[in-house]
Amino acid sequence: MISTPGDVLIVLLAAAGTFFGGVAAVGVLRLPDLYTRAHAASKSDTLGAVLSLAAVAITFGSGVTTVKTVFLLVFMFVTNPTAAHAITRAAHDQGIEPWTTDDRRQREQDRERTRDADRDRSPEVGAE
Repeated sequence: MISTPGDVLIVLLAAAGTFFGGVAAVGVLRLPDLYTRAHAASKSDTLGAVLSLAAVAITFGSGVTTVKTVFLLVFMFVTNPTAAHAITRAAHDQGIEPWTTDDRRQREQDRERTRDADRDRSPEVGAE
């Protein structure tokens, strides 16, 4: 049972960290290209990890373990966005184009053409 304000804070931080970790996972799965996926992973995942590690640090109280957790928190806070930036910069240098709304329109037109072609190829029921 949650009895002290410290326990409430730990639960809130852990829940918020889990939420933002889930948002990052959904963003990586649902977003259309490398650049937007990297954005979702670097921002939401970093925030989720930092909040979760803050909950861990508060749980351990004062001591060497808390200092190590805080160092890990700072390390992740600095390296996650830096790694995402390096990955997206490398993708840009390789010529990978960002997704645009024109790409979506083209994909919808391709689906319509495929659907129309499938409809034209399929034999009609009852026609002999």
